[in-house]
Amino acid sequence: MKSWLMPTSRVLGQLSNAMLWIAGVGLVSMTAIVAYQVFMRFVINQSPAWTEAGSIMIMTWFIFLGAAVGVRENFHMGFDVLLYVLPPGAKPWLRAISDIAVFCFASGMVFYGGELAMRYWSTRIPVLGLPTAFTYFPIVISGALMCLFAAERILLRLAGEPVDDIPVDPTITEA
Repeated sequence: MKSWLMPTSRVLGQLSNAMLWIAGVGLVSMTAIVAYQVFMRFVINQSPAWTEAGSIMIMTWFIFLGAAVGVRENFHMGFDVLLYVLPPGAKPWLRAISDIAVFCFASGMVFYGGELAMRYWSTRIPVLGLPTAFTYFPIVISGALMCLFAAERILLRLAGEPVDDIPVDPTITEA
């Protein structure tokens, strides 16, 4: 199982880094758009209509992409309080339960987010001219990434990799 799991994990690590970069670019873009909106509103006295809707859409993208990266890096919510009370042997079990719960929740994001995207494909966001479905795509994409990253953590744990003690980054090799 490790013969294909470790290369796959490296690819998922690169995908995670790419999503983090996209989220970072989105954060910077949203900040620039909001600054432009404030300048136009208070200095020029003509606020463009697209800036608010555009910045909110960009914000949903970088929040959901960041959440998916958080699943891979194990920054999501979990049973951390119980880890201090229960014996050390319970840690992998609680982390596995957490990963399974994240996988199930993310599957729901894909399914129900997909339904929303399909339902609202024919309507448009007036100031942007984009289909309203673009508002729901981050839910679907983030859910799919969360499923991938949670499944990766579960499979790495089953393969005996120490995913509960160190951040999951197979690109880092020990000397």
